[in-house]
This record gives sequence, C-alpha cells and structure tokens, in this order.
Amino acid sequence: MSSSPQAIQRRIQAQLNAEFAHIRKGHDAKLGSVVAKILPGEYYATGESEYVATTLGSCVSACLWDPLVKFGGMNHFMLPDAGDGRVAAANLAAGGSDAARYGSFAMEHLINAILKAGGRRERLKAKIVGGGHVLQIATNIGDRNIQFVREYLTNEGIQIVGEDVGGRYGRQVRFHPLTGAAQVKPLASTESRNVLAEEGSYRTNIERKPASGDVELF
Repeated sequence: MSSSPQAIQRRIQAQLNAEFAHIRKGHDAKLGSVVAKILPGEYYATGESEYVATTLGSCVSACLWDPLVKFGGMNHFMLPDAGDGRVAAANLAAGGSDAARYGSFAMEHLINAILKAGGRRERLKAKIVGGGHVLQIATNIGDRNIQFVREYLTNEGIQIVGEDVGGRYGRQVRFHPLTGAAQVKPLASTESRNVLAEEGSYRTNIERKPASGDVELF
C-alpha cells in the first residue's frame, strides 16, 4: 500500500531536519523571525518562514527557491571546484559536508535539498551574492567564483533574477526562501579585510587537505 502524501511529507521533513541539524539558529528580535546562519562550506534549505544569513568576502552564495512550493535555501562556497574530482566525488557520495565548500557540490547539495521537498529544477530562481576582491593583493578567486556560479546556473537552465557580486568589499546577506527576498549589507573596509583573512585561513586548510542599516538590493 502506498504512503499518504502527509506521510511522505513527514518523512521528507524528518530527512531535512537531520540534514540540517548542525545549522545554528537564533531568533532575531528586529526581524521577528528565526535566522539560520551558515558558514563557508555549509548550505541550508527550508520551507519555514525564516531567514538564512551569512558573511562573504571572496566567497559566493547562491540563493535558490521554487516560488510555487515556497521552498528554497542558500549555500556558501569558497572555490569553484576541488581540483581532484575523484576525491571530491567520493566525499560527496559519502555525504561528506566538506565537499560543499566547492561550488560544483554546493550547488548540487542545495538543489537536491529543494527537489526533495517537491521543488522542480525548471521552476527554480536564483540570486547570487559575493565574490568581492577586497584587497589589492588578493587573488582573483572572487572572479572565478562569480564566473563559475553564472555558468553553472546558465547550464542548468536556472534563471538568475538578481545579483550583487564583485567590487572591493565584503557583504552580509540575508535571504528569505519563502518569498525570494534578499537583503545585502556592504561591509566596511576593516570588516571586509577580517572576513577575507578568515576565508583565506579556511581556504588554505581545504587546499592542503581535499574535502573529506540593511540595503534592499533585489
């Protein structure tokens, strides 16, 4: 006997709850809403009326949602790819969270989470944020991340409906998956340098060890 739609939905929700059990959440009194905060290499998807937030330097976040089922989320990746596809693919197949630090896997992780909840790839909308070139001496990793995410979404047939990328500053971004609303706050130069330094430390680690006032802009 087949399961009821309600039972299927409960099973899907239980799977998603387990997948995102590590995500830090808190209540924002100003917003009157729960905010899920993600770090480099993390992603989060939800069908609840809550926000997803992160801080970006040269990293990029893709905000994806299906406006029909009102489900979506955001990722935060540091590099376009892992370099060694076999190692990264093995970590992805094993469910390793490290793989999501790379754009190719961060995108698939997030898309798959939305599809599990009943989303359809052809209905997905996207907004992309980040890829700042914060210091004169910084590498072009931000540009590479921007190029990657644009090409990936185009190849997947996912429409980009808004973006705030590049420039010489970091960003704080907050995304509401139910509505697709995104808010971005540019960071001051000192904050941007701090974010870039933190990202550099993360990036050095993963390159050495392969993966096992808000401003309304959109």
